[in-house]
Amino acid sequence: MHFIDLESRLARIREKVNSRIATVLDHGQYILGPEVTELEVALAKYVGVKHCVGVSSGTDSLLISLMALGVGTDDEVITVPYTWISTAEVISLAGAKTVFVDIDSRTWNLDPVLLEQAITERTKAIIPVGIYGQPPDMDPINEIAGRFGIPVIEDAAQSFGATYKGRKSCGLSTIGSTSFFPSKPLGGFGDAGAIFTDNDELAEKFRWIRVHGQARKHHHPVLGLNGRLDTIQAAAILAAFDVFPDEVGRRQKIANRYNASFEPLSEGKLTVPFILRDCTSVYAQYTILVNDRDELSSHLGNLGIPSVAYYSTPLYAQEVFTSLGFDKKNFPVTEEISKKCLSLPMSAYLAEEEQKKVTESICGYKRNLL
Repeated sequence: MHFIDLESRLARIREKVNSRIATVLDHGQYILGPEVTELEVALAKYVGVKHCVGVSSGTDSLLISLMALGVGTDDEVITVPYTWISTAEVISLAGAKTVFVDIDSRTWNLDPVLLEQAITERTKAIIPVGIYGQPPDMDPINEIAGRFGIPVIEDAAQSFGATYKGRKSCGLSTIGSTSFFPSKPLGGFGDAGAIFTDNDELAEKFRWIRVHGQARKHHHPVLGLNGRLDTIQAAAILAAFDVFPDEVGRRQKIANRYNASFEPLSEGKLTVPFILRDCTSVYAQYTILVNDRDELSSHLGNLGIPSVAYYSTPLYAQEVFTSLGFDKKNFPVTEEISKKCLSLPMSAYLAEEEQKKVTESICGYKRNLL
């Protein structure tokens, strides 16, 4: 059984991928060719913003965003400790200090109630993360940020395609950032990412920074990096984007089947994902909470069922960030979730009989413990 079934997805779109790539090979514009612009236009329209700028990875999309905002030495950037390391990594790479805020006990995203008290005169940006596929609770986050004049960068590496109160993820704040890493909901065939905004000035800076800070040939007004999106990668993502809306619907149906199957188990034995009212998730991962996470994962593994405990070591406990001096006692929700989280097989192509094997194995295991 696949944890994420990329093979079935490729089989569905292989002809389109091959055709798209063949077109690139024929015209030979391998760097920032016409497919990059085509993808940017299509994604901006999908999200509902003025600008989309394709870049080399989801990590670079965050770093370029910080650079465009002028984040640097002596600045602080607020984010969560329950996420992949790149969210905080880019803050350090930009020269700023990471300030961690605990997560909400229901959504596992940044807790808006705790946000304001973390803001100081040095806070230059806030990066909430759409963990596992659901956008953060952006209205209160944006309201607080707006009162202090602080830009918000939505890290939507996992939530692209989800909605928040009728609006698409990546179009919910000053900047939206996403990743097209192969396992992501809109996965490419290598590293790639994109940045979204309605701000003309920021969009221009994004485009400069991704090409070594170059505004025009041999003219570099800002410091940049090599953050360009390859044309072949853009072409392949265009092929994948054709079926993406259908895949989002499939993911949500699969999540609903998981939820229904686990309903007989009380919350004390197993907790399913909580989705905010008027919001949706793309379920980049379908993640449950269980008290006996490691034992259950081992049981599933013995049956040939893969599972993953993502972010079981919070970022403040990672060796590279221990010098920041954060005390785990200040992050009770992160501590709890990191010990209980277990992600189950999930993709748009998870077969119903495979999913049934997963759910029956888990429910049977839990019943046997009674």
